[in-house]
Amino acid sequence: MDGPSGSGKSTFAARLAVELGATVVPTDHFATWTDPVSWWPRLIADVLDPLRHGREARYRRVEWPGGVPRLGAEVHVPVPDVLVVEGVSAARRSIAPHLDEAIWVEVPDAEERLRRAVGRDGEASRAHLRRWQAFERGWFAVDGTRARADRIVTPD
Repeated sequence: MDGPSGSGKSTFAARLAVELGATVVPTDHFATWTDPVSWWPRLIADVLDPLRHGREARYRRVEWPGGVPRLGAEVHVPVPDVLVVEGVSAARRSIAPHLDEAIWVEVPDAEERLRRAVGRDGEASRAHLRRWQAFERGWFAVDGTRARADRIVTPD
């Protein structure tokens, strides 16, 4: 499940988790402001490959004590019937062979997405979020993520 920051991916993923009994792995457990998309090998090696082979997955999530990212608690992921990987770059072109379906979640208005993200992360995050929006616009344009999505969802 992919789409711009503040579009409602986490909320939609949580709904799917309840409705489908899905397990959700957020890309926020891996990404940082300074390493927004190059952490994928760790997700594949620690989560996707073990689950694909019927083994429990384990990974260390990124935590932000004092606003500084570091590897924190270990997360155990039992083999689920349905796995949702949710977050910016979750449906990137290079991961497509690992996906059964790509869902794009969007709120078209960038200022509305920023308002929602600041509401979620706090006013102190506004400058980071503006830079992030610029980064993700470029990322999505180069990757062509939305055009490859199997479904496009606009939350209520």
